Amino acid sequence: MTTTPTQTADPQNRASRRERLYLYDTTLRDGAQTPGIDFSLEDKLAIIAMLDELGIDFIEGGYPGANQTDTALFAEPREMKASFSAFGMTRRPGRSVSNDPGLQDLLQAKSDAVCFVAKSWDYHVEVALKTSNEENLACISDSVAAAIAAGKQAMVDCEHFFDGYKANPAYALACAQAAHDAGARWVNLCDTNGGTLPHEIEQIVQAVCEQVPGSHLGIHAHNDTEQAVANSLAAVRAGARQIQGTLNGIGERCGNANLVSLIPTLMLKPAYADLVKTGTTAHGLERLTHVSRAFDELLNRAPDRQAPYVGESAFATKAGIHASALLKEPETYEHVSPQTIGNIRRVLVSDQAGKSNLISEIERAGISVDKSDPRLDTLLRDVKERETAGYAYDAAPASFQILARQALGSATNFFEVDSFRVSVEHRHNAKGEETSVAEAVVKTIIDGKRIMSVGEGNGPINALDTALRKDLGKFQDLIEDLELVDYKVRILNGGTGAITRVLIESRDRTGERWFTIGVSPNIVDASFEALIDSVTYKLLKEGAAS
Repeated sequence: MTTTPTQTADPQNRASRRERLYLYDTTLRDGAQTPGIDFSLEDKLAIIAMLDELGIDFIEGGYPGANQTDTALFAEPREMKASFSAFGMTRRPGRSVSNDPGLQDLLQAKSDAVCFVAKSWDYHVEVALKTSNEENLACISDSVAAAIAAGKQAMVDCEHFFDGYKANPAYALACAQAAHDAGARWVNLCDTNGGTLPHEIEQIVQAVCEQVPGSHLGIHAHNDTEQAVANSLAAVRAGARQIQGTLNGIGERCGNANLVSLIPTLMLKPAYADLVKTGTTAHGLERLTHVSRAFDELLNRAPDRQAPYVGESAFATKAGIHASALLKEPETYEHVSPQTIGNIRRVLVSDQAGKSNLISEIERAGISVDKSDPRLDTLLRDVKERETAGYAYDAAPASFQILARQALGSATNFFEVDSFRVSVEHRHNAKGEETSVAEAVVKTIIDGKRIMSVGEGNGPINALDTALRKDLGKFQDLIEDLELVDYKVRILNGGTGAITRVLIESRDRTGERWFTIGVSPNIVDASFEALIDSVTYKLLKEGAAS
């Protein structure tokens, strides 16, 4: 086949002259400042697992002491390949390190690194901090020294750096220099207002590299002019070797640099792939589409169909002339192969799209299957029909595994739900307070024996969960440690006949977490479907015999 300009070599097998580029994710901190997004502790742990799967170098968990969730997150060490980072302010002007509670929270957090935010625009030093330029520099130096003394890797986010540089280059540089001289491993230049353009970023980063080595410089770009990705790439061209960003570009106002767009560009485009290498492997890259969509589902929002690289329409074609050319030679209308980032080609004249991805997911679930097995065609059709109806298996791999096992003849029929009912009663307690109590009755059949269980809860779903797991016959011991940790509901369309999607997250004493899904016009039916899948997956995991 003739080589085309769009084809690229294996991103992990390039010349040794490439420099290491580090990826720093701030989804859980800066991303949490997105309007309408509020991460629970369980959300954060699930997202950390996603990011670690991608090969991110640094995962910023949040701001210890700022709220109960972040405080709990940093209360114990987190097992991950990435370095776990805490975020917070440098010491307050006029206070010592030991007499600054916020700084002490950072130093005591169970993290590998600390990222300090520091003013680097003299206007902000005067107006926001109400202190002198000299004191601000001392705050930076003292904080970095304290973090290093505490055994942590120190980083400094120079807030409003580019605006500050344009207003007073000498002082902005002095802030970066102070952080570096104090021993900071990384000095990150922040386009906090998101108004700087790529050519400005490149020029300024080049100037900074003359004083602070690029191997110690990072870029933190916001997307207010939709330049965050371009600005991050410009900084890399200029010598910076760390990029900060978020999953799917979430963040305050217009968002942050989108790591989901940056990672494949860095790995697949020769202008960057020949220059730098990241911690993401080819396997991690293949998981990118899955992670992006699963993250959106966790946020209870629809994935962006036209998102670069990972969107459903990113490699879709409708025009006849395009489809004809794609079938002859995909490179005619594709800038990269969709399979490299875990996406699929969607040519509307072909019914084969998606089979390779289906097989990949089946194999990831530990199920052996012959690629010529005709049952795969049936399963593929079933998956497409279900996703059209509202299912999202990217977000619920446990439910997908159950569906796949059923289609391929593997036993998953541990129990049968004969019937269930649930009622909600409003009443007054002994104190005369109005309260609500739900009661559920679940009838199951196991080995031909009917079992009836009754459970109460603070709502219908809690009651159903209690009843289902109260007595599961011979399987009861296997589910004793099963715990439901999160429950999300999304309405897929409007009106009284709206379709409801329910996503449930479960875990057991091993720490493993899994997601299951249910879809129905009835929220109780959808919830119960997801509950049944959760219990079924647990039994599969335990090797139960049906």
